[in-house]
Amino acid sequence: MHGLQSVVVSALLAGAASGSVIQKKQAEKFSFKNVAIRNAQFPLDVVDKLHESTIPKVEAWMATKKKGNCTLENAAIRREWSDLSVAEREDYIKAVLCLQSKPAKAPKDKVPGAISRFDDFVATHMTTVGPLHGPQQLFGGHRYYIWIYEKALREECGYKGYQPYVNYDRYAQDPINSALFNGNASSMSGNGAPSTYNGVPMPYPRPYDKIAAAGGGGCVTTGPFKDMVVSLGPVGTVLRGLPRNPRADGLGSNKRCLRRDINKESALGATANYTYSLIMEHTDIDAFYNRYMGMPQLKNDRHPWGLHNAGHYIVGGDPGGDFYASPGDPYFYFHHGMLDRVWWIWQMQDPVKRVPLIPTGAGGHGGMVIGGSIT
Repeated sequence: MHGLQSVVVSALLAGAASGSVIQKKQAEKFSFKNVAIRNAQFPLDVVDKLHESTIPKVEAWMATKKKGNCTLENAAIRREWSDLSVAEREDYIKAVLCLQSKPAKAPKDKVPGAISRFDDFVATHMTTVGPLHGPQQLFGGHRYYIWIYEKALREECGYKGYQPYVNYDRYAQDPINSALFNGNASSMSGNGAPSTYNGVPMPYPRPYDKIAAAGGGGCVTTGPFKDMVVSLGPVGTVLRGLPRNPRADGLGSNKRCLRRDINKESALGATANYTYSLIMEHTDIDAFYNRYMGMPQLKNDRHPWGLHNAGHYIVGGDPGGDFYASPGDPYFYFHHGMLDRVWWIWQMQDPVKRVPLIPTGAGGHGGMVIGGSIT
């Protein structure tokens, strides 16, 4: 890594990645007591049950490790958004708004459009987007990226918790009215105003060659982020009529509103049955990576796009639908938090063999949209 990439990454991503994060657990079933409270409104789905049944494997694996600070008793717990209390959600929101209020650290001559610490992370993603999404770095690179963002929320903005994730299955039937997107003070803001665009093209034969637009796509007008200023990008947007960035690389100042198209059809491509199949039917790391990215194509399936695409385009819009600048929507960190959880569950099915594995890219893979084309 060199040039702009090394400048931005060294400025923003100092530190070392954390160990495995233990998520939702029920105290009475396990020997350790550092557990998360879950929302009884949501019964365990098939992936939650798999997660729970995997914990003994984690305990056995951890017992073979040298004792130190990384133990199940003191492991950080990342929780699903609706498992947090309203006060805990508001604390998280406050920390994100804090990060958006602090001045950027990215060098102005390299990233003139970065106006906040939050933008620093967007710039990092934009300037490392190629290697970060290659087979060798997609999983580990995003795990590190999410952890560094979490670290900034905690150390720079006083957040006491950890990065929440989104369990797509909880919200897929009605994402607009979910605790994550209903637009109230303890949500991550709501949908965008009505607009017209052509949906999101996908690399599949008709009729599944795009995720249809859901009627939103305009400026977000409700919730804590309704006045959020987006500055970086767009580069690979799926929307029409956005103001162009003054720089071809999207790193110039281009202030505009946060736009979303909360999309049920996209969410239905990330329900628990898809996640369970991904984990249990793809034991080879390359097969797991390829299906995660949407390949091989699922025959006669209405929602065949893979977790990576389906999860991203639950919000779509700008910058959430922009391959480069997608971390500019705060939802990004929930989506990749869930994807990290999925990878972790896959690894923990056979941790001795699977933790060291890195995808090679064998067999080809799907991709995310860049400006109407597929990468």
